[in-house]
Amino acid sequence: MGSVKQINAGRLRIGGGAPVSVQSMTTTKTSDVRETAAQINRLAELGCDIVRVAVPDLASADAIGELKKHVGVPVVADIHYDYKLALRSAEAGADKLRINPGNIGSSDNVRAVAAVCAKKGIPIRIGVNSGSISGKILEKHGGVNPEAMFDGAIECVRLLNRFDFDDICVSVKTSSVPLTIEAYRILAERTDYPLHIGVTEAGTEHMGIIKSSIGIGALLLDGIGDTIRVSLTAPPEREAESGAAILRALGLRKGYQLISCPTCGRCGIDLIPIAEQAEGRLRQLDRNIAVAVMGCAVNGPGEASRADYGIAGGDGVGVLFKKGKIIKNVPMDRIIDELFSMIESEEDIN
Repeated sequence: MGSVKQINAGRLRIGGGAPVSVQSMTTTKTSDVRETAAQINRLAELGCDIVRVAVPDLASADAIGELKKHVGVPVVADIHYDYKLALRSAEAGADKLRINPGNIGSSDNVRAVAAVCAKKGIPIRIGVNSGSISGKILEKHGGVNPEAMFDGAIECVRLLNRFDFDDICVSVKTSSVPLTIEAYRILAERTDYPLHIGVTEAGTEHMGIIKSSIGIGALLLDGIGDTIRVSLTAPPEREAESGAAILRALGLRKGYQLISCPTCGRCGIDLIPIAEQAEGRLRQLDRNIAVAVMGCAVNGPGEASRADYGIAGGDGVGVLFKKGKIIKNVPMDRIIDELFSMIESEEDIN
């Protein structure tokens, strides 16, 4: 899965066969170490492996060192335009920088950033989007398209390579799912760099998760992508949860899987709140497990036979089953408790 080349952001390996990691970005002021650390730790609990923080000023850059004392995941400094903020963030202990080398000024500025990152072993993520491509490239390709995105990324890569820096991760995100997918496919075919994938400016939670799941999922199924971000106009906690869920759905991360049927005219129970209750309790388990919540006691165990455990509703009485085999009948008002009593009494299923 993913790229041949590997980089290290702190203790986190990205690319080169390492597990796909989940990213998000804080919404706090980075200079407020207490609030930022609290948000990073919440994101980590929800499945985030690496977190980016905004660095709009020197106070934010200087806060990174203190921030790292209170968090357990790598911290990425997000830099725009001011190369001095990149230098200060690197000196403060950032585990990774996110910059666009083309917008931090002269070649001397780029050289300075490359030098400090090389000295400290800090990788750089080149972040290209549809609004950051040079006019020359846009003119060459007749506007924003996959080839223009690729050329925009490679232009930045070569700028860093000029100063003997190659500890690089690349992203070419747009708000268009088809354009993003094609741009990443071209990038993966023509380079070996680790790729940070996602659909940027994807929208609010509902549509943003849909667009991100399609774009990220399609690429990961192609074997493209080393680290992901679900970009939402929503609290970052939802980004972390959604990213981790995408990896679980693709079998790229261990954790729970909830299997639940769509309701229909055969359903004799109020299935939706029962499924939501089951999912809420599954979130509390650190288990690699598949659990089914089915609305029909006739077909449920058979349709969900691959689940480790499950329940199927009936008229006042449901069934509890394991690996498709019915264990016993249970009154519906006790079925969730009986299900989790059985789950918690047995060892984790690998």
